[in-house]
Amino acid sequence: MAGKQGYIDIVCNVYTPEAVRKGLTGLDEAFKAQVRMDPKMRPGVSMADYLKRMDRAGIERSLLIAVRAGDLRVRGSFHMPYEMVAKICDKYPDRFSGLAGIDPTLGVKGLKELDQAVKEWGFVGAHWYPHWFSMPIDAPQIYPYYARCAELDIPIMMQVGHNLVYSKDRRLPSVGRPILLDQVAIDFPELTLIGIHIGVPWTDEMISMCWKHDNVFTAGDAYAPKHWPPQYVHYANSYGSHKVLFGTDWPVIDPERAVAEVTAHGLRPEAHARLMRENALRIFKKIPRRGR
Repeated sequence: MAGKQGYIDIVCNVYTPEAVRKGLTGLDEAFKAQVRMDPKMRPGVSMADYLKRMDRAGIERSLLIAVRAGDLRVRGSFHMPYEMVAKICDKYPDRFSGLAGIDPTLGVKGLKELDQAVKEWGFVGAHWYPHWFSMPIDAPQIYPYYARCAELDIPIMMQVGHNLVYSKDRRLPSVGRPILLDQVAIDFPELTLIGIHIGVPWTDEMISMCWKHDNVFTAGDAYAPKHWPPQYVHYANSYGSHKVLFGTDWPVIDPERAVAEVTAHGLRPEAHARLMRENALRIFKKIPRRGR
């Protein structure tokens, strides 16, 4: 991909053998089987091998999540150190950028860590999992983080829709109704909010929030594009082409498969370009620019 313009995957997880070994993925074998993960990659995939997958798919840059999954005082929770993601981004500055995971239970400590991730390590956005904290999108505990993201001028993404059982030892409630973005978008009109994972089974709510609010966007990740709801494909190809971003949620969806299946939808050229690259560059203002 050197010197070439490519696609941008805004939802990507670190799934290296080290991350799997240290329990930093939250995925048990039952989940991997449910999403039909290739048995060969279940122990993890090196960053070097993943870069080859990105190259074959035509992906120029992926945004890596430093996941914060739950309150660490609760069994089954885990946090990926920001430093782990920063190290990968430093090694491959033209291919990866970091997303700071949010733990709303950390209070001021978490706000200071978010500042450091953005100001010192160059992270380009924030991410949080409502279900891992059993908190709805508009929970009061997350509001200080929304305010800080607005101050830092970075987008924040959150999983919307239902969630699966990632581990039999920790079953999590589906608290991410997209309609709950309504009040958040009203309270923080200057904050960019991205509902990832399409919003299934409330996809129409996700589209409604994007249509209503200038500062609400959505990402088509975690579901193979050939299974995207018809109304979501229509939205991306028509009046919502400026509101939908591309993601894989690697390792859930392989990047080569995702790119090929998006192409198979036959989107209008301008809609395809927005989905796969242009919207990400417009929304994530801190992504390093390399030959737009």
